[in-house]
Amino acid sequence: MMSSFVLATAVQIGPYRIDPPLALAPMAGITDKPFRQLCRKLGAGYAVAEMTSADPKLRDSALSLKRRDLQGEASPRAVQLLGFDPQMLAEAARQAVDEGAQIVDLNMGCPAKRVCNREAGSALLKDEALVARILETVVRAVKVPVTLKMRTGYSRAMKNGLRIARIAEDCGIAALAIHGRTREDRFLGEAEYETIAAIKATVRIPVWANGDIDSPEKAERVLCQTGADGLMIGRAAQGRPWIFREIAHFLATGKHLPPPSGEALIMIIHEHLEALHAHYGREQGVLIARKHLTWYLERLPQGRAFRPWLMSLQTPEAQRAALERVFAELPLAA
Repeated sequence: MMSSFVLATAVQIGPYRIDPPLALAPMAGITDKPFRQLCRKLGAGYAVAEMTSADPKLRDSALSLKRRDLQGEASPRAVQLLGFDPQMLAEAARQAVDEGAQIVDLNMGCPAKRVCNREAGSALLKDEALVARILETVVRAVKVPVTLKMRTGYSRAMKNGLRIARIAEDCGIAALAIHGRTREDRFLGEAEYETIAAIKATVRIPVWANGDIDSPEKAERVLCQTGADGLMIGRAAQGRPWIFREIAHFLATGKHLPPPSGEALIMIIHEHLEALHAHYGREQGVLIARKHLTWYLERLPQGRAFRPWLMSLQTPEAQRAALERVFAELPLAA
């Protein structure tokens, strides 16, 4: 049956036309350069780097520099900044632009305790005056588009996402990405999209809908329910980076793409492994690869049985050899 909703042709953020309007959400410890590049290759029109601290004590750490490494990435290149001090965030934004960022994204959506306990991330939503000062200061500090990742509110009793969105638009924010939960909800329960729909109906800037979009059918329902300009996908892309092309194809044609063939799946995972080993080096690359291998294996019949063994491997060569054995022993189906 033909889909009743055709995906919009593009999202325009400043001078950047994002087509298809499907974005990989920034996720700490996950959306590194190898994963961003893989998702872009497999259908994402846009990918935001994982959050990095604006605190000058942490900004130039080895980890932060690795997270802000945008060299070789397709345009538009976007960095997400985390912090609570307007001037620190402005300086971090200027530094990110000097390093090659074409879009600066501000994090007011992370619900993690270690972030919120420092009055950053989604904890900022309770202080609307501070939100305005941060947004105004960062927008003035750089000549590239500044975007905002947020939630539907600080808490269920203070679902102030609509007011925050209006503040953001007034401050010159170029686009909003809205996760359909409050800070209080973290990732519990189901995402709600009514607030996203209300925001989209109110503001004139592009709106990305985010939260629990895990299938082509769900993508269509969220777009219809919210009227959003595009979709931002996070957890559903873990172990399934091809979800972006599946959604784009379904929304355009109403038909499902077949899952990757066994040969295609092997090539995707091997490419991801090689990129991780090259980006992080042998020792750290092996450690980072383990969680991605776990997500890939969870999608294969009996794949979880191999997890303890794969987690024990210590070298890139051992990981590659182990995958050959897994591929030989398991029926490959995405």
